[in-house]
Parts: sequence; structure tokens; C-alpha cells
Amino acid sequence: MNGTLWYSARAAGVVAYVLLSGGSVLGMVMAARRPLPWPKFAVEEVHRFVTILTGVFLAIHVGAILLDTYVPFSLGQVLVPFTASYRPFATGLGVVALELLVAIAVTNVLRRRMPYRRWRQVHYAGFAVWAAATVHGLLAGTDRGDPWFVGLYCGTVAAVALAAASRFQVPAPRGVGVTADAGPAARSTDPAALRRT
Repeated sequence: MNGTLWYSARAAGVVAYVLLSGGSVLGMVMAARRPLPWPKFAVEEVHRFVTILTGVFLAIHVGAILLDTYVPFSLGQVLVPFTASYRPFATGLGVVALELLVAIAVTNVLRRRMPYRRWRQVHYAGFAVWAAATVHGLLAGTDRGDPWFVGLYCGTVAAVALAAASRFQVPAPRGVGVTADAGPAARSTDPAALRRT
């Protein structure tokens, strides 16, 4: 029974992390305000569904940890960061990520009752959630040395990094688009020079 719970906790944690990463990517893609290949409402629905699934697998992860007796965790250790006896820093980051995610979920439920700016400020905590969850998995996961685990984490980190780069890319000023190697005719404002090319 203990083995089943331990494997369930590990598997649910990994699935929750992949879903959290996917939700983070979708959120940044929507926030980038660039044309999407799919209707925006469809992307929003997928994002919402992925975040709900993340919560489901996190509940399984935490529930299995609480029920498992091989490495016992009390309810207080699951709720208060950095109090667990098992890898306290790593598990503490997991608790922080979980509680921040719950705070974001509450603001999503209350989104229509609060100012958009306040909702958006709280939503930025999603970056801290993802970062804390990443470090938590790398330090607390018993599979962290396995090639499949390393590959999975490299893939999710690369995807989130690319989405973040796209989200926070500074747009070029209007009228700037001429490259340095475009030649003198392209840089010239003389119509005669343009006709000669």
C-alpha cells in the first residue's frame, strides 16, 4: 500500500508540474497580445481546463503524501512551509507554490468582483509558483537523476522560457525595420537614389 501511495504522489506531482508549465505557456501566449492561430476564447478555455487539471493532480499529490506512512507528513507540515523533516527546503518550496496557486485560483473566482489591475498583479505570482515548483521538483523528486526526468524538465523549462521571451519582448519602434546591411539606397531618402537600385 505504501509503495502505491508513494508512486501515486510522485506521478501526480510530475503530471501537475507538466500541466502547470503548459498553463503558464498558454497564459503568456494570451498575454502577449499577438495574433493567435486559434480563436482567443478557445485558448482561454484550454488554459482554464489545464489549470483546473493542475489543481486536481496537486490534490492527488498532496493527498497521497499525507496518507503515505513511509515518509510521514503531518497536515501542519503540508500547510506551513519549511517545517517538514524530509528535505525541508525543497518541500517548503512546494508548499509555497501550492499556497500561491490557491491564492491565484481564489482571485480567478472573484475576478469580476475585483479591479482588473489588482487581479493582474496577483496573477503575476504565477511566475513565482512555476519557479518554486520547478526547484521543488528538482530538489525533492526521487526521480531527479533519471534521464527521462531531466529531459522532461529541460523541455518544460525551455517552453516556459520561450513563452516568457515572447511575452516580454520589447516591440521595435515604428519606422525601424531597416537593417544595417540593407545598402545605401535603402537608407537614403533621395528618390533618385531609390530609382537607381
